[in-house]
Amino acid sequence: QVQLVESGGGLVQAGGSLRLSCSVSGRIFSVYVMGWFRRAPGKERDFVAAISRADDFTYYADSVKGRFTISRDNGKNTVYLQMNSLKPEDTAVYYCAARIATWASRESAEYNYWGQGTQVTVSS
Repeated sequence: QVQLVESGGGLVQAGGSLRLSCSVSGRIFSVYVMGWFRRAPGKERDFVAAISRADDFTYYADSVKGRFTISRDNGKNTVYLQMNSLKPEDTAVYYCAARIATWASRESAEYNYWGQGTQVTVSS
C-alpha cells in the first residue's frame, strides 16, 4: 500500500513563505515522478509543479514560476515544495501526487497515488 502524507501547511501573510513536505511510503520512492497540485475554494484541482525521478527536470505552472521550488530527497522518500512570495490567490488545499512513469506530467489524471492534502491560507 502506497501512502503519501503532506505536512507544512498553515496560515501566512502575503509575501511570506511556507515549505510543504510529502513523505511517501510503501514502495521504492525513486520510481515515482512526483507532483504538487492545488484546489482553491470553488475551483478545480490545478497543476502546481512536478519533478522527475532523478531530480533533473522540474516543471511549474506559470502562476508559481519564480516563486515556488519543487525538490526531492530520494534518501528520505520525501518531496518538498518551497513557496515564497505567497499571494492570497495561492490559498488552496495542496496535494502531493506520485506517478509511476519516466516523465513528469501536468495532468492530474496521470498520477497514480495522492495524499490527503494540506491547507495553505494566505492572508492579505
